[in-house]
Amino acid sequence: METALTMPLTLFMVLGTLQLFMLLQGRLFAEHAAWAAVRVGSVRHGDCQAMTHAAILALLPSFTSYLGESTAGATPQQKLGRAFVLRTNGKPYENQYDANADAPHDRPVLWLFRPSPRASSVRKWSEEDFDDPEKGGYLLEARVVYWYPLRIPFANWVMATMYRAWFGFGAYQKQNPLIPTRQANWTTSSQSLNGFRAEFMTRYDDQQWVFPVVGTAAMHMMTPPRPAAFKRQHCEPAP
Repeated sequence: METALTMPLTLFMVLGTLQLFMLLQGRLFAEHAAWAAVRVGSVRHGDCQAMTHAAILALLPSFTSYLGESTAGATPQQKLGRAFVLRTNGKPYENQYDANADAPHDRPVLWLFRPSPRASSVRKWSEEDFDDPEKGGYLLEARVVYWYPLRIPFANWVMATMYRAWFGFGAYQKQNPLIPTRQANWTTSSQSLNGFRAEFMTRYDDQQWVFPVVGTAAMHMMTPPRPAAFKRQHCEPAP
């Protein structure tokens, strides 16, 4: 009797602890991905594709074991290249989980925002004054929203559902039949990312349990920003 009562709670505590440590790892990877994106963007005129590719490459080890036998390639370098191609080549915005290798996930791996420089400030004469100390140059900022896949059974659903309730997207469904389902009494966050709710709920409804992790970085541009790279302010897939 005692085992029946305590085992579910003990199991959840163990699984939940593992998932929390993995989320901490995901946060570190998101910060690294933001730095990688802004570093590449600073020397590639703020190009979205180059920044996105750099972020994907930085995040790969956190959601796939590409060195295993399931990834084609004879050397670690070839396996890394193959894993990268699976998430970029031929995919919308060249940024998407592979439906087979990352099942059940098949949506964008990340969203990439560029708070600065503002697209309206990038002009054709930026080639001449981008490194002018009197004008302060251009500061490239990157904010990566990493749609981190939760991989611990049961804990993934619990955490995704708790996150949904905390943001006010839905009720936290309690498992005790004696307690009616109700909206969790948590403060709703002022999330302002475009299409955030729709994206999260689409994944949640498809049982693609994720936890959005945010990383940020900034660096002065070492090449001039070009208007062609700033036709859109941000690089994230359109909602």
